[in-house]
Amino acid sequence: MTQNRIYNFNAGPAALPLPVLEEIQESFLNFAGSGMSITEISHRSKWFDDVINDAAERTKRLLNLDNRFKILFIQGGASMQFCMIPMNLLPEGRSADYVNTGTWSTKAIKEVKVLGKNVNIAGSSEDKNFSYIPKDLQFSRDAAYVHITSNNTIKGTQWAQFPDTQGIPLMADMSSDIMSRPFDTAPFGVIYAGAQKNIGPSGICMVIIRDDMLERVPENLPAMLKYTTYSEKNSMYNTPPCFTIYTVQLVLKWLEETVGGLDKMEEINNKKAELLYSLFDSSSFYRGTAEKDSRSKMNVTFRLPDEELEKAFIQKALDNGFGGLKGHRSVGGCRASIYNATGLDAIEALVDFMKTFEKNNG
Repeated sequence: MTQNRIYNFNAGPAALPLPVLEEIQESFLNFAGSGMSITEISHRSKWFDDVINDAAERTKRLLNLDNRFKILFIQGGASMQFCMIPMNLLPEGRSADYVNTGTWSTKAIKEVKVLGKNVNIAGSSEDKNFSYIPKDLQFSRDAAYVHITSNNTIKGTQWAQFPDTQGIPLMADMSSDIMSRPFDTAPFGVIYAGAQKNIGPSGICMVIIRDDMLERVPENLPAMLKYTTYSEKNSMYNTPPCFTIYTVQLVLKWLEETVGGLDKMEEINNKKAELLYSLFDSSSFYRGTAEKDSRSKMNVTFRLPDEELEKAFIQKALDNGFGGLKGHRSVGGCRASIYNATGLDAIEALVDFMKTFEKNNG
């Protein structure tokens, strides 16, 4: 039954494609003819082997990855990767370059320092409250890697083009925009993404890692914090969250077979974002918080004339079936997260509501 579903603009856990939810519902009690739920089958079974292997193969096809890349599924979310990357890939005596574009970049930088490792801030947009993507980047010639956050959920900014690191491996937290557009994967040593924003429910982080990065992994790390543990055991050294990985597989199937791949997904996402940003640009009532050339196509952040109007807007929106429009608690304001699963119809309905709210309150 779908008649009571709202338009979901939550930042994560976020909307999932309705066909995916319906497929889960249909097969939940008897998955693939097993007589068991996906939550009951063994992770050592052929049924789950098929799920995790298909998820990896679809990832490779969608992102056009060559055989140098391994697809890993690691618990702990993207936040676990903040420490795993320097633990595994930043050798003693070397330093890494980080570009600071907001909360999640700041947290990643903090973890490097907690480990007592060397970090160079190659660029930052902190001077303007992280409202833009910095262009004046000062990379170290001998950096072990360069780390960026591709899309910033809280501040509503996104890298339109990734930086040229002159051959230094690029590490990217793509939690909130992975699979939203095609891009050249060749410069990347690691791409990681907490699933709960754009590719699935919470509980897993997809890590895409290049073979030469695996060669850097030191032996003297705990097993669960070593990338080689996951690459050598097909992400099943311990029991993984089978249901989450199954849902990721279905989302990737939807992207590939229903949407038609990342070129088509990007086209749709561009239309969605343009609808909202065009409203801001033609209004004195709504104000986008990100600079125009840094605007995110996944997380659209905005303010109204005052906080009381914002509270009224969020409540009125919820009353009318638009959920998740409250900004992050650290910055306030409003935010519409318009990930892949949020359709063009949802954006059109939201824009109509926003125009009516402005007319009645402007």
